[in-house]
Amino acid sequence: MMTETQPSLLAGLGEVADRYDAFFIDQFGVLHDGTTPYPHAAAALRALRDADKQVVLLSNSGKRSAPNVARLGRLGFTPDSYTLLLSSGEVGWTMLEATGVAQRCLLIARDGDRSAVEGLPITVTTNGRDCDFVLIAGSEGDTRSLDDYRALLGPAAARDVPAYCTNPDTHMLTPGGLRFGAGQIATLYEVLGGEVTWIGKPFPVIYAAARAAVGDISASRILCIGDSIEHDIAGARGAGLDSCLITGGILADASPQELPALFDRAGAPPEFQMTELRW
Repeated sequence: MMTETQPSLLAGLGEVADRYDAFFIDQFGVLHDGTTPYPHAAAALRALRDADKQVVLLSNSGKRSAPNVARLGRLGFTPDSYTLLLSSGEVGWTMLEATGVAQRCLLIARDGDRSAVEGLPITVTTNGRDCDFVLIAGSEGDTRSLDDYRALLGPAAARDVPAYCTNPDTHMLTPGGLRFGAGQIATLYEVLGGEVTWIGKPFPVIYAAARAAVGDISASRILCIGDSIEHDIAGARGAGLDSCLITGGILADASPQELPALFDRAGAPPEFQMTELRW
């Protein structure tokens, strides 16, 4: 049965800004495509801040917040245009720090990035035969196959090594198009028999951290904006928050007729829909 409530189509955030005090905004597919900023995104963030709104950039990046802030700066998004960037990698790092245990980690990341474990008593290893845990923080799905990851992760799964996934996105935007994301690698680990702790959207812990960051703002006054029905929209629904779907990111090739079925599949129709982030 198709959902009966269809999202309201918005030309810009200015139409609903007065209804909300805080905005939790996705990064990839909403602000930029990984290498290029979207035309109106930076101006939309500045307009929200000029209207005294709290703006949390809520990202499923497995990197910690600081590298994400640096990348946004290179793309023209200045730190004064948002309140905070909170990545799932930052939330995962905080969780690992709290254990205080020296361990060996098989780190699955992108471009050799080790920010997910820097500053922790953790030694990075390169195979699944001698690690104490697996941390899946990113995907190199544009240069490696899932079979490559299967060979890498198989020995760890066979030893019942626990895994953490700090980037649950199943797809990622690359200059060459959509490729499989870290979430698919983590799902593969489960198929191999391993156990995964999922950190990031749509799971509750990252929304709790974002709400703590903006202070005493009621759920009804927070709007989540993202391009993934599975992560951004379903995550907002699970957290009791309104949402707005951006259709120009990973859903750019989906027709308007396909979207209701995708909403039903996720059990999460958004309140609003926009083609791109703009004021």
